Amino acid sequence: MRLALGIEYDGTSFCGFQSQPSRCGVQDALERAIGAIAGHPLTVVAAGRTDAGVHAASQVVHFDSEAVRPLTAWVRGTNAHLPSSVAVLFAQSVPADFHARFSATARHYTYLLLNRPERPALLAGRVGWYHRPLDAIAMHTAAQSLVGTHDFTSFRAAECQAKSPVKTIERAVVVAQGDLLRFEFTANAFLHHMVRNIVGALVAIGAGKAPVAWLTALIAARDRTLAAPTFAPDGLYFAGADYPSRFGLPPTVRLVGGR
Repeated sequence: MRLALGIEYDGTSFCGFQSQPSRCGVQDALERAIGAIAGHPLTVVAAGRTDAGVHAASQVVHFDSEAVRPLTAWVRGTNAHLPSSVAVLFAQSVPADFHARFSATARHYTYLLLNRPERPALLAGRVGWYHRPLDAIAMHTAAQSLVGTHDFTSFRAAECQAKSPVKTIERAVVVAQGDLLRFEFTANAFLHHMVRNIVGALVAIGAGKAPVAWLTALIAARDRTLAAPTFAPDGLYFAGADYPSRFGLPPTVRLVGGR
């Protein structure tokens, strides 16, 4: 039997989602907790692998088990075995051909950036921070050049293992909410560090260090060395993934900071 779970987590204390030899990944915590309910070891597969310090508002995972448990047990029971920084939101039986990663038709990321002179305290680790004023309109205008199918080599980490740097961004939004800037991106898939590298470039534009047209030039250059440094992971959230309706999943995309 295959089950899908919706997960949220604060990635501050984890070395990323993926399992590591030191067992410091979110995946390690999940497999221990779910395995305790299933009564046997198991492996979970995620919609997207987040880096160290990156959070998730709606991560989707799947696993296989012959253990028969009520769906409430997969939620409440697993939560009882998880650290406080990870929680299961829903459990759903799915067909055998469901795959948390390969069945996803789009993925959503949100980056929250505090834009004020003083560093964050209450939101430390949960938002990025830039101390000088940023032009949100210029950043949003520049972000529109990302929409469409492009070679995103200029925003790709050196260690990225994706077979192709060509991805399709469906939506790129930058909006100011008081002293908080919200960046939202939707794409068929993302490269390693792609969102953080894009945010770094947009911040450079918002700070007046580069013109709006610079982002278009970076895409065309396909050269990571010409782009801005990778921005901090603190404010990055995996907001969810889209799946065909035939799988019957509950809502799998959540507003970051909302319910």
